[in-house]
Amino acid sequence: MNITDFLLMRHELLLTAMVLIMLLIQIFTSNDYNASYFAMALFFIITVFGFVPSEKGEIFGNMYITDSLRVLMKNILNIGVLIVLFQSGEWISKPHNEGKRYEFYLILISTLIGMNFMISAGDFLMFYLGLEIASIPLAALAAYDKYRTKSSEAGIKMILSAAFSSAVMLFGISLLYGTCGTLYFSEISPQINGNILQILAFVFFISGLAFKISLVPFHFWTPDVYEGAPTTVTSYYSVISKGAAVFIFIILLFTVFKNLISQWQPIIYLLAVLTMSVGNLFALRQQNLKRFLAFSSIAQAGFILLGIIGTEQTGMASVVYFVLIYIFSNLAAFGVVSVVSEKTSKETIEDYNGFYRTNPKLSLVLMLGLFSLAGIPPVAGFFGKFFLFSSVASAGYYWLLFIAAINATVSLYYYLLPVKAMFINKNDTPIEHIQSNPTAKTALIICVVGLLLTGFAGVLFDYITSLSFGI
Repeated sequence: MNITDFLLMRHELLLTAMVLIMLLIQIFTSNDYNASYFAMALFFIITVFGFVPSEKGEIFGNMYITDSLRVLMKNILNIGVLIVLFQSGEWISKPHNEGKRYEFYLILISTLIGMNFMISAGDFLMFYLGLEIASIPLAALAAYDKYRTKSSEAGIKMILSAAFSSAVMLFGISLLYGTCGTLYFSEISPQINGNILQILAFVFFISGLAFKISLVPFHFWTPDVYEGAPTTVTSYYSVISKGAAVFIFIILLFTVFKNLISQWQPIIYLLAVLTMSVGNLFALRQQNLKRFLAFSSIAQAGFILLGIIGTEQTGMASVVYFVLIYIFSNLAAFGVVSVVSEKTSKETIEDYNGFYRTNPKLSLVLMLGLFSLAGIPPVAGFFGKFFLFSSVASAGYYWLLFIAAINATVSLYYYLLPVKAMFINKNDTPIEHIQSNPTAKTALIICVVGLLLTGFAGVLFDYITSLSFGI
């Protein structure tokens, strides 16, 4: 292996270099007040470098694979993380975070390194190593506000659920190894013939991965962890962690488990119906906006499954496209909630009554984010769900399409509740005018631009579809 082959891991190498640089800065700097600016600057450079064209290749005996689609998936995650870093500036600069600001970014980037290894894994050993590198630091992020009881509780629930799901998944992988005699994806795929042991292995594997995506009935940890964790960490969970799990999920389904498609399609069908329905029904009764968005993210995971059950290349492309739009939509909503929470500690829908009177710009951003999550045109979320629905219709699952349409209608109701509170409900003492810092404004601007542009970029969906044929 020469240096050119080694550079195929450029995303992971650049992120590792960032971790080392920030670690050295922390060692030789007594003041960590500027940690967020260092992190934003370094990660912005990494994000830009991620779009430099690269070659397809495999290294480490096919344990690590890279191609254009996987690079695109990593770049999508990088965009989301960059927005999260901009949003985190105000929270991390608070006095109670003094002395541990660099640690936050070191942990966060470490999880992203693990997610990148998951996406580029060529065998289950690399996949599992990436999974653990990503999962363990996530629990530390949830418990980052160690003096808050809810944050500590969120960290405990996260590590317990992550450990249990990893154990279940590892048991499924061991069964798969027992029946195929190898851990390499390319060698397992031809040996998948649908015997009982392989189906059982797949059930355990999908159950473990379903925890990461918050699919019903593996979703119980989600609302409590989302509510207890710092809002910035919650937004990272909701889009980056979930997006990475979805990406590796579709890669494995359409490569390793392709021969089991007749067995796993009914399972995905059932999970999609349960996840959409349960997520929407529980979101209807939420008053805390973080729990509200938690159940919303569960419902959105159900919609993502529509693309997975659809036709192969179109379905995979619609999922990747939807995750990109979902990042802009969810981070727009969480960005406003984070700004308001940091300034006022108010997080309920009722607290937003009359919010438009004092904060018209923030109200419009939150409205656009919620409209996109609901799939209301002309924002990007409408086009994302349109392609998901088209994918499931082209596969002939009309009853599933009907159930999804009903759930989309239900979601439209509860997404409009915060909008109604901001623009219609009267309040004699609304939340005072909030002056957000420049980094938070930048993050919200990126989200709004993304929501308005990605929906009309039909060429982007065509490009993703062309890349999907390479899987």
